[in-house]
Amino acid sequence: MNLPNYLPLALGLTIFSFFITSLLMVPFINLLYKLKFVRQKEESQKGKTSLFSKLHRKKAGTPTGGGILVLVTVTTLFTMVFSLASHSGVLIHSAHNLNFELFIIFFTFISFGFLGLSDDIAKIFAKGRGGERALALVYGLSRKQKFALQWILAGIIGFLLFKNLGIQIVHIPVFHITLNLGPLYILFAAFVIVFFTNAFNFTDGLDGLASGLLLIYLLAFGVIAGTHLDTPLSIFIALWVGSIIAFLYFNVWPARIFLGDAGAMSFGAMIAVVGLLTGNIAALFVIGGIFVIEAASSAMQILGWKILKKPFFPIAPIHHTFLAIGWEEPKIVMRAWIAGVILAIFGLWLASI
Repeated sequence: MNLPNYLPLALGLTIFSFFITSLLMVPFINLLYKLKFVRQKEESQKGKTSLFSKLHRKKAGTPTGGGILVLVTVTTLFTMVFSLASHSGVLIHSAHNLNFELFIIFFTFISFGFLGLSDDIAKIFAKGRGGERALALVYGLSRKQKFALQWILAGIIGFLLFKNLGIQIVHIPVFHITLNLGPLYILFAAFVIVFFTNAFNFTDGLDGLASGLLLIYLLAFGVIAGTHLDTPLSIFIALWVGSIIAFLYFNVWPARIFLGDAGAMSFGAMIAVVGLLTGNIAALFVIGGIFVIEAASSAMQILGWKILKKPFFPIAPIHHTFLAIGWEEPKIVMRAWIAGVILAIFGLWLASI
């Protein structure tokens, strides 16, 4: 399967996924309203309203959990496509062991989705600290424990990438550096997955910001996966693109639905795994450059408070700072998309040399 032969299949699956998700989106939004699965109003502390609450007070009451629909739709369609392919004798070309590659894709997408869903439920239905403690008893997870679980899940994926797919090399283009990390690749892969899981979550703060950047990322890596002759990954990305386009229609300002942590964690982990499976680590960090910047700004803010005892920014991540100094939300998002397109072009160039 070369790129020209892959395009008709990918485009057809993208349209199919878009159509199915579009049909389901409005009923799903109505269901979220009925379940009261909506963004909660931030409570003031000690009589003071935080800057974050002031910037986002209008978003309270909007359904969250759109990522759940995308996750379920893409997973279901992906399963159906491969079942039909196997029964119809279609030739599937994989750059790796097919069964293990499929398992890694499903495991990453679903396990991080469930982890994020527990956060969504806690944020929406916990009432005050007592409610948070009660939910902690139900789910058995504090914030630190959830972060630890991210590392455990990422470690499992890193082990599978190393042990079962034999991936252990990191290539740095331009400088023509190739590093064979051996077993250390497991730790490296786990770090990349945890980093992008949280980086994507940080970015998901404005209407259409994270989902639009994700669409740009997937289009770029769809090309890379196609050139790598990786049928499973190419099909998965094509279905994901179609579903994200349908979601983005309802997520642009003013948003009718948000991704929620179920989508943010699942998608963040998955974009890292896409980069790891294709072996394009440099392209991953460049094409996902806005996610990297958002995570870096949050890290700088934390370091500022701990070391300098004052913040670097009025509020982090950095898209909130732009909002706080008076930029309109759609302007921030559009400019981030433009930057994402430029970074995607640069990343594709890196992947081609």
